[in-house]
Amino acid sequence: MQHHTSYVILKKERFDDFISSLSRMQKLVAPVAKGFNNYSFEEVHSAKNIALKYIPTILPAKKFFMPQRETLLEYRVSKHVKAEAVVEYEKMTIFGLHTCDLAGIQCLNMVFSERPKDYNYLTRKNKITLIGLECNEYCDEYASCHLVNASFPSGGYDLFFTDLGDYFIVHVNTLTGERILDITNCFEKSSEANLNELYRMREKKRKIFSNEIPIKSRHIPELFDRSFRSLVWKELDERCLACGNCTNVCPTCYCFDIKEEVDLSLMHGIRYRVWDSCQLEPFAKISGGINFRKERSARQRHRYYRKFRYPIDKFSRFFCTGCGRCTRTCMAGISLKETLNELLKESEDRLWRRWL
Repeated sequence: MQHHTSYVILKKERFDDFISSLSRMQKLVAPVAKGFNNYSFEEVHSAKNIALKYIPTILPAKKFFMPQRETLLEYRVSKHVKAEAVVEYEKMTIFGLHTCDLAGIQCLNMVFSERPKDYNYLTRKNKITLIGLECNEYCDEYASCHLVNASFPSGGYDLFFTDLGDYFIVHVNTLTGERILDITNCFEKSSEANLNELYRMREKKRKIFSNEIPIKSRHIPELFDRSFRSLVWKELDERCLACGNCTNVCPTCYCFDIKEEVDLSLMHGIRYRVWDSCQLEPFAKISGGINFRKERSARQRHRYYRKFRYPIDKFSRFFCTGCGRCTRTCMAGISLKETLNELLKESEDRLWRRWL
């Protein structure tokens, strides 16, 4: 437990004052109910518009960090070519990020900080303030956040809210977080009793949240080492519709395509990037019509390995945050947890057969 000077409390009766004040500082977005148990991060000005209890939004917060379409360069052609780099950004605060979404942003930060650095992403990241909101219980049956170590807060935010009934206890993590406290002026000092209540809530949570499939997370890379030629991928081949929904809603998928657009005068053009997906058939196609991952089974396998195996070697962490979006959105009903369970079952069967 950290020292209580880094914690403050916000009574529920001051919550709307806080949100209103926060929205006056700069653009504020938060989870908003859209009906039929769907939620979306949208601009808000009042607490009454915010859904404090929500399942993961349809699209993760990555839409603010790497927009679906983004201009990178503008150029003019006359005697000489004049090109100007473009960085589009907007100052904003995102309130109510669950730990799975904060984990997703941490993954993107790692990827785009590698050389060559992605200055568009990094510039935008530095303009966005993050306020987390703890899940005290599971959002629904699709979540697998504990399996991938994303069910408890582990940094990546400026402030972090935990609902303790009549009040929120708030962890202050950065100077930006301290500045928000000063400007909004809605918070009170925390006491030892408040911290003890947080401690009891986390203990209760540890009993609720447990590995969603029967494997220790440290053994998952080994499971994938044994599963490259698994029949499970063949089964996914027959079900997958190759629509790319799973990657669009994934908080850690970041693949993009770069396109050129020149106007009819041929004197002015832009270069822009748009989201792309390894699940789409042309993604791995090259000159001559050769496609490195023509089969849907190979593309699905690649997606899973990009979440559970390859990032372990490079970043020492999973690139699945257990949010469950890919499963909720899949039109073919492909479930991430079911796939992992099938891989595990098949792998254990093979081990047993060695002894027969």
